Amino acid sequence: MAAQAVALLREVARLEAPLEELRALQSVVHAVPLHELREQAAELRLGPLFSLLNGNNREQTALCVSILEKLLQAVEPVHLARNLRVDLQRGLTHPDDSVKSLTLSQIGRIVENTEAVSEILNNVELLKQIVYCIGGENLSVAKVAIKSLSRISLTQAGLEALFESNLLDDLKNVMKTNDVVRYRVYELIVEISSVSSESLNYCTTSGLVTQLLRELTGEDVLVRATCIEMVTSLAYTHHGRQYLAQEGVIDQISNIIVGADSDPFSGFYLPGFVKFFGNLAVMDSPQQICERYPVFLEKVFEMADSQDPTMIGVAVDTVGILGSSVEGKQVLQKTGTRFERLLVRIGYQAKNASTELKTRCLDAVSSLLYLSPEQQTDDFLRMAESWFSSLSRDSLELFRGISNQPFPELHCAALKVFTAIANQPWAQKLMFNSPGFVEFVMDRSVEHDKASKDAKYELVKALANSKTVAEIFGNSNYLRLRTYLSEGPYYVKPVATTAVEGAD
Repeated sequence: MAAQAVALLREVARLEAPLEELRALQSVVHAVPLHELREQAAELRLGPLFSLLNGNNREQTALCVSILEKLLQAVEPVHLARNLRVDLQRGLTHPDDSVKSLTLSQIGRIVENTEAVSEILNNVELLKQIVYCIGGENLSVAKVAIKSLSRISLTQAGLEALFESNLLDDLKNVMKTNDVVRYRVYELIVEISSVSSESLNYCTTSGLVTQLLRELTGEDVLVRATCIEMVTSLAYTHHGRQYLAQEGVIDQISNIIVGADSDPFSGFYLPGFVKFFGNLAVMDSPQQICERYPVFLEKVFEMADSQDPTMIGVAVDTVGILGSSVEGKQVLQKTGTRFERLLVRIGYQAKNASTELKTRCLDAVSSLLYLSPEQQTDDFLRMAESWFSSLSRDSLELFRGISNQPFPELHCAALKVFTAIANQPWAQKLMFNSPGFVEFVMDRSVEHDKASKDAKYELVKALANSKTVAEIFGNSNYLRLRTYLSEGPYYVKPVATTAVEGAD
């Protein structure tokens, strides 16, 4: 069948308006296994198909793209880079986005191949066209172009090609297209900067990182909101955080938060700025960040008391991130009654807010309350028990009630709260002494979808693997937990049938 595809390709090359032949070729090509096409790769003459892309017939273009998508997979990346470079260049300037996407997908294969990528680095015109694809209207085309350039920049030669040639001027020209395209270029620069301190150095020398940071701390609140997300991505790396600290950017962000009270438009950028510090605290040291930038935690408490669900959501997420580490838990505990009031607020929102905010509250509670066995000192266990009781008058019943609501995401999130505390003795006593709770845990009929069954299984596993559960729940319940565990999350109890004598 692969030989038939090769023969049809030759037939197509001889015709001026080969729609019928293209339809036949498409059927054959998509029926041929890829390994058979690879065996015939040397015989594939793809030039005529690329030439047919230049016509004005939409169906012809669509058929050629469909056929090439399959055939090009059979061609080695090195062969693509060496023998089809002119066709690839034309493809990047084609008015049809499907042709650009096809071309960029092949360039993506080339840049993943260490031998083939060097061929591309010598093709300045092709690199230039990839850069200009970032400025197109089609977002998916732009994203593939960004990914390809980011991959090229993983090598020293790639960094030099992009930042020590006229390509840098092309990149700056593309940025002038509009705001959206400018942010796409920033996205590329942050991706490259995040790889290593050397990559970051190339990007800073280009002036583009400085330009991004200038916009971050500028007066346009909408631009700030967009830029902080990119700067947060840069802060995920150690060398990125070092650079931001050295340049005074973290101090500037803190100062903007301080001045946010007098800015009527701070709601646009404040959530992103607070998230930035939340991530910073987790990646470095919660205690050091909260001590050096006290306005961060102050603003989190303020946002939690807001009437704006967006602000409350960010505060809840940030507290959950902070409280996911032991050091973060200690920082929150030191705030005393302020944090207790925030827990009451979280409990209230978990009961009364929208489904989405309820879920975020439950996720935060899970992070705050979880303690691994080695973290379970008397002090931490007392703290977790105190936090749990602060959430509501009867926190166990609150979460059990939420888990009974007909929303799978809430059911799973509530089960995760129980799972977070399931290995702590005080919580096991609460569960055992709560009427019907043990039966609720054992009851498989409550969960109807895979996510819920998995969440219930994790709860049973956390209980069954705890060293204290047999003593607190009793041996018979412990054995039931072990049986549930061995049967797996999707076990269905067989229904017994009784044969009646004389029945047909």
